[in-house]
Amino acid sequence: MLSALMLAAACWAPTAMAAAPGTDLLRSLETALNSGSAGSVAALLKAGDGIDPADLEARYRSLRTRFPDARWQITPGDSLKDGRSTVRISVSGTSQVGAFLYRLQAEQLLALSIRDGRLDGQELISENATLRSGSTDLPVSVLIPDAVLTGQRYDVDVVFDDPLDGAVAAGGIVAVSEEQIRSFQSPDLELTALGGGGVFKVVQAPQQPGSQTWAVLLVHPDGIVSTTKRVRVVGNRDALTP
Repeated sequence: MLSALMLAAACWAPTAMAAAPGTDLLRSLETALNSGSAGSVAALLKAGDGIDPADLEARYRSLRTRFPDARWQITPGDSLKDGRSTVRISVSGTSQVGAFLYRLQAEQLLALSIRDGRLDGQELISENATLRSGSTDLPVSVLIPDAVLTGQRYDVDVVFDDPLDGAVAAGGIVAVSEEQIRSFQSPDLELTALGGGGVFKVVQAPQQPGSQTWAVLLVHPDGIVSTTKRVRVVGNRDALTP
């Protein structure tokens, strides 16, 4: 269940073409996302490369069901090397599961495109989501690169910032497929006792450009931290920095 809630953070990802959205459209998008009306969100979308308004509407409904008080914020991001502007879309919310309250914080950096006054594409630059339980926000560091080269071996580490001081903690890490993300499937994640204050894994990027998404679960006496991060896999060094 934890992983399913965590993966729900990837529901909003409305592939970049020519024109970028203006301030008014972004303000309308933020208002629609926060209205709770899936129809209002779908009205700002246009079918195109990477955009399926019906699919995004369904995924938006699913996230609002899991996090009824979800709130979105849209702010300008840094320009890309090719001059395109970006937007940063953040969402936060809470979910009650039995006796436990979970707090979500997720963020995407996107290069959006428009056609006929509506969003019709995106390029996803970065994406991460964190879900927490417990009365305090356990501080953790997510040491996972934003981008790697094809075939590269790299570290996937998520660690508690504070010493365990004798506390017994467990954790696990697993790759998440695109299908699992799109359908909110919970991946099988095996927990093991932590001896070094976090989870540490050396992985290898695929041989073809694309992306990898990692899910990490940390269980501590003071709460649970579940985080996902997407890693871009690129074919040359110039593409490591978008």
